[in-house]
Formats: sequence, C-alpha cells, structure tokens
Amino acid sequence: MGDLWGSAGELMPVLFVGHGSPMNAIEDNEFTRGFRREALALPKPRAILCVSAHWETHGSLVTSMKKPSTIHDFYGFPRDLCDVEYPAPGSKWLAEEVVKTVSNQAVRLSEEWGLDHGCWAVFRRMYPEADVLVVQLSLDREKSHRDHYELAKQLAPLGGEGVLIIGSGNMVHNLGLAEPRGEDFNAEFGFDWAIEANDILKRLIGEGNHDLLIEYLKLGRAVQLVVPTNEHYLLMLYALALRGEDEPITYFNDKPVAGSLTMTSFRIG
Repeated sequence: MGDLWGSAGELMPVLFVGHGSPMNAIEDNEFTRGFRREALALPKPRAILCVSAHWETHGSLVTSMKKPSTIHDFYGFPRDLCDVEYPAPGSKWLAEEVVKTVSNQAVRLSEEWGLDHGCWAVFRRMYPEADVLVVQLSLDREKSHRDHYELAKQLAPLGGEGVLIIGSGNMVHNLGLAEPRGEDFNAEFGFDWAIEANDILKRLIGEGNHDLLIEYLKLGRAVQLVVPTNEHYLLMLYALALRGEDEPITYFNDKPVAGSLTMTSFRIG
C-alpha cells in the first residue's frame, strides 16, 4: 500500500477536534489552518478511526465499506460546500479490529453510512489528498456517559497499530443560543457563561478529573448551558479515556465563536 499505510506499530497521539461549522471544509481561516498544522506535526497514520457527533445509532456500529460516501448532513449552506466530495478509502481491516478490540460491548459492522461532516470537513483540511484510510464509529444513544468512556478506553491498542483516533465534536456547543456575526459563524466572541464553562472543563482536564467530566451535569449552570445535549461533548470523553498516565495535552484552536460555541481542540501525546 506504500505510504498510504504510514507506520504500523508506531504509537499515535489522540486528537479531540472542535469541528465547528461545515464551512470549515472550504474556508481558509485560523481554525482550518490549525487543523492542517496539527496534521503536519503528527506521524503519518496508518488509518484514522473517527468518532463524530453526527452519527448516532441504536447500538454501536463501525463503517466497513471500501469507499465510504461523503455525507452532506446539513442544509442552507452554499452549493460549493454541498458539491464537495472527500474520497478517502475505508478499511475493513480496521473495522474488524474495532469489533475485536471492544470486547465487552458489542460493535457491529455497517455499510449503511459513510463519512459525515464531523469527519470529512476536518479531514479535508488535515489530509487534503484523501490518502489515509478512514473508518467511523457511531455513538450509541443507549449508552451512558460512563459506558462511552469505558468503550473508548478499549480502543487504546489501536494507537499502537498506527491508527490515529479522533473525537470530533465541540466542548462547548449550544446552537440554540448561538449568535453568528452575519454570515460569519467563525466570528470570535463568547458569552461569559460559555467562556466560564470552557475554563471549568479545561481545569478538570488538567487535573485529570475524568469522573467529574463524565458527571458534567453536576458542574453547575454554565456547563449545563453549553451541553444542552451530549453528542458533541461525548467526543471529548472519548479522547480523554485514551490518555495514558502523565501524557501531555496540547491545546489548539482554543477560541470561542458565535457566542455559545468553542473550537477548543487538543492533542494527547
């Protein structure tokens, strides 16, 4: 497979990315440049396993098709965005490895999805040649926050197989209270409560207090406001579950947008 496969056996870092607006797939801005810089700083992955906020299912599924489709799971955006295709190859090998690795929670193979914008809008900036294998794991609606965290921990051996695991959501994400500046969804500003919540979550990450992060509803009004539903937040837990003892966390794209969202992203390792 040549360099498509990168370096099998090389321990890969883990990423949590705040993916933000689908427009990041076609815009040149500080956040998309941040995605690209991060990719260039990483070893070339053998493959990517992405868990996105935009694929929720009953039961856990993992894509296993050779050619995952580019899913345009949004509306009201320009035709230029809706015409984008991201033809990254899939990987039945990696899909089957996920099924085997997650031993105490059932994961089923699926050919009924593809890559949603939580994946391809970011990967188009990170790996514009679409030359890395990509597999997507769903979020099971029936699992508790703790169940998601425990499932993620079981994925750790894949990092030693050259697999880059990426959780793609947003740490602070309340679209109902968002106030974009005209058509600029990436205008930098945050409500006081959104910035407060982001700071609380980062402090707990720094302390390694995963238990409180899992039980985030106990963290007060600011955090409750920024996590009105859990699908974007859970991806942060997926990444943190894979953090080894004393592994460093490096933040990037750590800014608020549209008042009630943050693009805060981090690398573990």
